[in-house]
Amino acid sequence: MPDLDLTLDRARLDALRHGAVVVETRPAVFRVTGSGALTCLQGLLTSDLLAPGDGALLYGAMLTPKGAIVTDAWVFRRGDVVTLVVPCEGRVAAVEIFGRTLPPRLARAADLTGEVQVAWLLGDRGFQVLAKSGIGAPEGAGRIHELGSGDGSVTVALAPETAPFAACLVGPASALEPLVSRLVAAGARPGDEGDHQAARILAGWPALGAEIDGRTLPQEVRYDEIGGVSYTKGCYTGQETVARLHFRGHPNRELRGLWWRSGEPAANGGSRSVLSGEREVGSVRSRLVVDGRAIGLAVLRREVDPGTEVIAGGRRATVVALPFRGDELDG
Repeated sequence: MPDLDLTLDRARLDALRHGAVVVETRPAVFRVTGSGALTCLQGLLTSDLLAPGDGALLYGAMLTPKGAIVTDAWVFRRGDVVTLVVPCEGRVAAVEIFGRTLPPRLARAADLTGEVQVAWLLGDRGFQVLAKSGIGAPEGAGRIHELGSGDGSVTVALAPETAPFAACLVGPASALEPLVSRLVAAGARPGDEGDHQAARILAGWPALGAEIDGRTLPQEVRYDEIGGVSYTKGCYTGQETVARLHFRGHPNRELRGLWWRSGEPAANGGSRSVLSGEREVGSVRSRLVVDGRAIGLAVLRREVDPGTEVIAGGRRATVVALPFRGDELDG
């Protein structure tokens, strides 16, 4: 599960907002191949794999038949080969879904977890650092290209505008490490999982095991805003619920930001309830504290609009729209 309570010093926050940070992680990674790989995954994921064409980077999720998110995934499309980067918390569920739904004669999913790693390039200067490194970049946002070939190849991707990272590199550790060294030499600061989670909180991006639980529908956690769902691609598992909510209704809960103007919310083990007056209207899911100032992500009743004053973590906070403006943690 992602760390729900993070504390950064000012220098690390400034690097995330105004510099470049590179973080190496070991998520679950799957490679789906076969003549029917694209067609099969098109029927499993909320995002449209076909419309962007070859060489696309997409974000989406696999759902239950009732529309709840099972796991989210970053999807890299190269020809008939599709690579999915899935949170570790979603690995078991992804294995089960692939085993149950992919016809072996059309599509096969290889679990590359532990063999393939990901380096995330974070921060406003991430693209400049990538360019300076000489590694090379795809033609535009939401696109990928390959370095090398065979088992030692590395996929380089530029993120869509809403993503919590600037670029990412996916490949085996032996091929990835020299490229990470080049990013550091070009000006990126080596970071860790705390930086990775802080970046997604600042971007208002949900995480499996935190903002996303076993009951979460895509529209409850900003999938419309972050480009995680298509309403034009046709059928996929859970599509009926998602489409009905989009065209005929609205979610009862929504992901919102919290801003504690003074003082910190309760630390680990404290209450996560959000109260509006005497009424409990949601819960805090993730918090980021810098020099005693704090922001967080909460899943709240939709009627709790931005600007509403609430009690969250035992202290007064303001509900804000996402993503954060960027100055909430400044003194």
